[in-house]
Parts: sequence; structure tokens; C-alpha cells
Amino acid sequence: MQIEWWYWLIGGFILIGLELVIPSFTIIWFGLGAVVVGLLLLMVPTMPNWLQLLLWALTSVACTVFWFKYLKDRGNHTHAGLSKEGIVGESGMIIRGTDDSYQKGTVRFRISILGADEWTCYAEEPLKVGDSVQVVDIEGQILKVRKL
Repeated sequence: MQIEWWYWLIGGFILIGLELVIPSFTIIWFGLGAVVVGLLLLMVPTMPNWLQLLLWALTSVACTVFWFKYLKDRGNHTHAGLSKEGIVGESGMIIRGTDDSYQKGTVRFRISILGADEWTCYAEEPLKVGDSVQVVDIEGQILKVRKL
């Protein structure tokens, strides 16, 4: 029994549509491989079944490898540092001062920053209650500030 070209196209579109239901981002490549084989079979109708299956497997694997190796974003997948952009540059007022540099104090912001209006902070110089400060860095849950 000869596999018709439109079998491959229908099967490919079903697999591509299945990707919408089961989002694994691998099923789509097998669907794309089936569509490619269907279009090749339309151009070469005497292609044997074993060759069609081999081309489908090779095309599917090649598309999958190409996606994961060259197209998929390989950027930083951690979420560390995302809060930095939201808080660096903000200014607040010291509500608990320090007697010495690099001791921990507390800064209060006029509006809540990243879910809190009071943060633990330190500076390279002593901080007094009432000093206006600006955030220059964030290290975990502690802000590095400088006097304004």
C-alpha cells in the first residue's frame, strides 16, 4: 500500500495542532517533518514507503536539533538580578542610622519598592537618621546606598 502525499500533510498538521494542546515544543518538529515529506512526495510520487519514513525521521530530528542548537535562546535563565533595575537609582530616607561605615541601617522609601517600603542598607560612610540616600546596588536583600 502506497502512502499518499496528503496523508503526510494531514498527519503533519495534526501534530502541529497537537503542539497547541500539549506544549512541549518538540511535537511541532515531527509535524513539520511530515509536512516536508508530504510536499516531497507530491513532487516525487513514486517514492517508496521506507524512504518516506526515513525522510520523516531524519527531517524531524534535524529540525529538532536545529531548533535546540541554533535557534533557541540560550540566554541567562536565572532570575537573579532582575530586581536590580527596579530599585537602583531610587531615593529614600534613613530611619535607622549607623555609627560606622559598612554597618547595617534601614532606609524607607516614599512608595513601596519591590513589595517593601523599608529595606536594610549599608553605605561606605556613617548614616544618620533623616539622611537622604540613593540606592547604588543591591546585594541579596541588602541595599548599598550613598548619601545625597
